[in-house]
Amino acid sequence: MMTMRSMFSRFAAGLVATVLTASAVPAIAQQDHEHQHGSGAPAVANLELDAGSKWTTDASLRAGMAEIRAAFDADHPAIHDGQQTDAQYDALAGRIEAQVNTIVANCRLPPQADANLHYLIADLSQGVGLMRGQDPARTRHEGAALVHGALRAYGEFFDDPAWSAEPPAKH
Repeated sequence: MMTMRSMFSRFAAGLVATVLTASAVPAIAQQDHEHQHGSGAPAVANLELDAGSKWTTDASLRAGMAEIRAAFDADHPAIHDGQQTDAQYDALAGRIEAQVNTIVANCRLPPQADANLHYLIADLSQGVGLMRGQDPARTRHEGAALVHGALRAYGEFFDDPAWSAEPPAKH
């Protein structure tokens, strides 16, 4: 028998997945982000450890974050060197958004871990919007910086045995 809490969690997850699929998340995350953090600080600045330990993860989260990291790491040299084109930023944003959609749709984290994950999702989503050039006052590079910050925060606050602080070595 489903509890009211689990029914609400499933409803909320479905609602978030629907919103993400509609590609409205960057704008929503931006509004949410500004509402929570009027100072313009990244949402990941609000992450907290679980009584001194990293938050639990599930297979979907680990796989999705690994895919986001791989996509970002592949483009990072061009981003860092200022050589990333608008089309490349758009393509990277699409790859990241697809993984965020999958993570949210399949999330089965405990409530407190999920609440902290939302800070990462907010910055990833805002980064996607910025990389698509949706805010004329900010650069696509700033979007990539938000994504980079979210990737670093994931490793600091979430228990993913396969995650390392450094990107894989290039061959």
